[in-house]
Amino acid sequence: YFSMPTRNVVPKPLQTPHPPPWVACSSRDSLRYAARYGLGALTFAFVDASEAKFWVEEYYEIFEKECEPLTQRVNPNIAMVSGFSCHDNEETAVARGLDGLRFFRFALAHYYHGGSQIPGQTDIWQLYRQTTQEPAEGRAGIGTPDQVREHLEVMEAAGVDQVVFIQQAGANLHEDICESLELFAKRVLPDFKARDAAQVERKDKRLAEAIESAEKQKPALVPLSEIPVVDAYPVLKRKLEEKVEAAEPTEMSDDGEKFLLSIEGGKRTGENA
Repeated sequence: YFSMPTRNVVPKPLQTPHPPPWVACSSRDSLRYAARYGLGALTFAFVDASEAKFWVEEYYEIFEKECEPLTQRVNPNIAMVSGFSCHDNEETAVARGLDGLRFFRFALAHYYHGGSQIPGQTDIWQLYRQTTQEPAEGRAGIGTPDQVREHLEVMEAAGVDQVVFIQQAGANLHEDICESLELFAKRVLPDFKARDAAQVERKDKRLAEAIESAEKQKPALVPLSEIPVVDAYPVLKRKLEEKVEAAEPTEMSDDGEKFLLSIEGGKRTGENA
């Protein structure tokens, strides 16, 4: 993993104390991790709508019983990725959306399971086109407005909080994507939007006790007195020069010295090449 010194981040987020944290989950183990640490679970497993119920139940069971927040904000939510293409003609929806969904799955498998590539040179799209594709395991949100609605209603009934549509993968045309989204917004979305507030309220009431318990276990913030002083580049450079000339320690961190050495080409003032 990577770490960095404490820094002042600007602009400041609208949310307080920070935006809700999410973690990508491709397995049940990572889903359990998200629940245990109070993180939203963004799942990329493309689970069947009926199977989603078991993922949701396990996530919230762990959250309610074991949550020890990793950040300053608890975010009990599950978002599931779904293929998407909406058209009044079912065949058109499939023709426009299924290949892109298959490519997205292929690319995920390539990068995270069995693929090898030369960065900047390997063409994943061409690899996909040269590979015989297995029949798709369900079309998810690809179909007519009624079919897309039916898919989302199953997800909704399972307790999935958000659905993330994948439509911009592969060779999908921008015009087709916009047409699909507009049809969805006109014919499908209003039904879900109308009942969203009531469902969120019911969920908040159900989780109120668990959230309150988790909030009490949030990690302590680093006291301001422990935040290190950050010098401007000229100050760091001067300290390094003084250190070389005096041949004695100065108040500069190892990170600061490494930074200066890197931008000075690895040479210190006063040293021989």
